Amino acid sequence: MKLKNTCAALLLLVATGINAQIQLVKDNKPVSRIIVDKQNAVDDQAALLLQDFVTRISGAKLPIVYSKKAKPGDVVVGKGDTSGLTEDGFRLATDQGILYISSGGDKGSIYGVVTLLEDYLGVAYYTADTYTVKEQSTIILPELNRAENPAFRYRQSQCYALKDDPVYKLWFRFEEPQEVFAGGYWVHTFDKILPSDIYGVSHPEYYSFINGERRPGKASQWCLTNPELFEVVAQKIDSIFKANPGMNMISVSQNDGNHTNCTCPACKALDDREGGPSGSLIYFLNKLAERFPDKEFSTLAYLYTMHPPKQVKPLPNVNIMLCDIDCKREVPLTDNESGQDFMKAMEGWSAISKNIFVWDYGINFDNFVSPFPNFPILQKNIQLFKEHNATMHFSQIGGSKGGDFPEMRAYMVSKLMWNPYLNTDSLMQAFMDGYYGAAAPYIYQYEKLLEGGLLASNVDLWIYDSPVTHKDGMLNAKCRKRYNELFDQAEQAVVSDKTLLDRVRLSRLPLQYAELEIARAEGGHDVDEIKAKLALFDERTAYFNVPTLNERSNSPHEYCQLYTERYLPGKATNLAKAAKVIWLTPPSGKYKATGETALTDELFGGTTFVESWVGWEGVDGAFILDMGKETEFSSIESDFLHQLGQWVLLPKSVTYSVSADNKTYQPFGAKSLDEDRSVQVKFVQVKCEADAPVTARYIKVEIEGVKTCPSWHYGVGYPAWFFIDEVTVR
Repeated sequence: MKLKNTCAALLLLVATGINAQIQLVKDNKPVSRIIVDKQNAVDDQAALLLQDFVTRISGAKLPIVYSKKAKPGDVVVGKGDTSGLTEDGFRLATDQGILYISSGGDKGSIYGVVTLLEDYLGVAYYTADTYTVKEQSTIILPELNRAENPAFRYRQSQCYALKDDPVYKLWFRFEEPQEVFAGGYWVHTFDKILPSDIYGVSHPEYYSFINGERRPGKASQWCLTNPELFEVVAQKIDSIFKANPGMNMISVSQNDGNHTNCTCPACKALDDREGGPSGSLIYFLNKLAERFPDKEFSTLAYLYTMHPPKQVKPLPNVNIMLCDIDCKREVPLTDNESGQDFMKAMEGWSAISKNIFVWDYGINFDNFVSPFPNFPILQKNIQLFKEHNATMHFSQIGGSKGGDFPEMRAYMVSKLMWNPYLNTDSLMQAFMDGYYGAAAPYIYQYEKLLEGGLLASNVDLWIYDSPVTHKDGMLNAKCRKRYNELFDQAEQAVVSDKTLLDRVRLSRLPLQYAELEIARAEGGHDVDEIKAKLALFDERTAYFNVPTLNERSNSPHEYCQLYTERYLPGKATNLAKAAKVIWLTPPSGKYKATGETALTDELFGGTTFVESWVGWEGVDGAFILDMGKETEFSSIESDFLHQLGQWVLLPKSVTYSVSADNKTYQPFGAKSLDEDRSVQVKFVQVKCEADAPVTARYIKVEIEGVKTCPSWHYGVGYPAWFFIDEVTVR
């Protein structure tokens, strides 16, 4: 009797399990419906996404119906238990043979469908239009009761795939500023809200008082204690919200630039009391938050405002966008000096606010297409943000096509911004296995060797890095040889599959670029070998349509052309090669030592100023070249860097004069340079030629700098740099 009861119970459990399952497709025919409880854009999109991928898996198209009573076997989108769900959260729950996909708000139902497809139907998405499906003629879902909430209510990142594939953004659960911020007012908005072109002339008092005067301009900040300015801003904010009904958040944030805050007596007194410029900023934002209590105001804690004020606390509807731009990236934020300073700021803000938006940088702005092995720190940093009251997160990774694993970076940060406690090595291997196929083990070895090489080198990794910085560390000649062997093996493993081979070759571009940059800086490499590598890089970047090498839109093809003209031998010898440098106005800081050899070594600097370049900050420059003996020549040329993002401006003028005895100098030539506001990195040569050859031993070079950044520049009112590299005498 007892045995019979046990068997009956087991049969009942089996039957219950079978009944709890939901069959969507049988023998490639639909046997289920997708019911949208109440028609709206998000639930419609969720239903269409589920319908689309079920068709891709099985060939069967499930019908979508609206506001119908569900029956066993149906999938209901937008209805069900929402208890405990937050914004973007979802629940997948079966009840009496019906699967309910319920939402905590915003895109929760879409993310529920994505999880259903990914975890239960075998779909894996890697990058734009790149996914795998497990084909099935019959689809049966198990009994489900699963709820998830995201770690951050807003998750933003970068990848070229975002603009190429609308499904990609939904699958990776990314959001974009225009979805949240009214009118697209998102970071660095002071000049957008009150254009200095309009208000700067009529109301200079609205703008920063810097080094003794008001300095209105696109990069200037506001005088945040000016009551008239506040009222004008409040009126503009009101009009923006009225023009964007349904949008409740806006960024009111400092223009890009550092130390450009107002230091008028009122602002300075407030900031002195609060321990820094964030004091006047939060004072101003709190007034706006009080004026518009139903709106949310985001502002930057960035560069000079990174640390919190001592006394004033942001109101709950003031969102603090905390940026770690100055931190090095080779270790987590807790483990180096720059990161520890940021941690101090984050701990300070988290003590006074539960509304924090962290902007984290995992990008090399000057060299997108360059190795940047910061994968080991991604998870630890995202965990830190979550544990310090961050509710919104922008992971600004290198998302440009052809960069250092942009597809894998986006994949990993998307998973970690949803759940920071996943196993990151498993994520990396899952991506590589799906994306690279048989080449994955070799590329995995490459990445791990690169990561180890960085740590062993004890060299910083930062957002304006150059491969040349790592030529004796993770990119030394022996390491590069091994990396290339691994990529050769990776290519061979997928040589018969064009799609996979292309993915391997696209991912190899940063290593190829690094080799070219290091060869450029070292000199002495086999010219024919370099020409071959350059031609291959030019060919591959064109084939893959790689748009730019840096944030200033310098294209790979331009780079290859410039490399041939600037760095490959072929010109006549510099008659001033190895000339002794006599400083009249020495370069700033560390650049004096660099300049002893860099000015006449026949090695031209690259797009970053970390090697070869010699700089002066806020002053004119002057020096004498002693060529050692009297020499006949007819031209003198100096090479200058133009890179606005680093406050590197072209000089106003350059003057050359010559002497036989270093006492009496005769004019040789002079040139003035026009102001250049373009964002591209440029190399500008200033050349003067004599009508007839002259003979001299000494050449004096006098450079008139801009000295102070103009009103249109990020560094308005502060010292400007100029950088010179080679002085060529022919």
